[in-house]
Amino acid sequence: MSNDLQWLLLRNNNAFMVKKVQEGPVFSKEPGNLTNLHSFKYSGLANSKVIDVRPTEGGVEIATRKKDASPHSVSSGFAKTTIRPRSGSRRVLGAAAKQAKRGYRPDLRTATLARASAILELQKEKKPSPPKKTRGKKAVA
Repeated sequence: MSNDLQWLLLRNNNAFMVKKVQEGPVFSKEPGNLTNLHSFKYSGLANSKVIDVRPTEGGVEIATRKKDASPHSVSSGFAKTTIRPRSGSRRVLGAAAKQAKRGYRPDLRTATLARASAILELQKEKKPSPPKKTRGKKAVA
């Protein structure tokens, strides 16, 4: 089945659509959707070439659809690469950019980088906040 036909069947009703506001944007929770927007470009279900960026234990996992994978294969149809930021997050972002740019889906390069950097930002340890200073009469005594 072609990608366009799959999108025509999926675009009006599927389980991953999120319609919160009547006239607002329609979002999607489907796996492989980098921006969570309900559109053909970012759809992880209707495209044969999908890039999925997920958080893992201390790193980022980038999964791409294998070239000769059957449309019925789910887990075995993806090539998964786990990247750990040993010397900073630039290594992860460079690997994610290469994965998208290598002729696979160059139009998703910026979305892949945005998702990977957001995941890395969430995985950073937060700095402890300084103690609150007392003000007014309590500070004098």
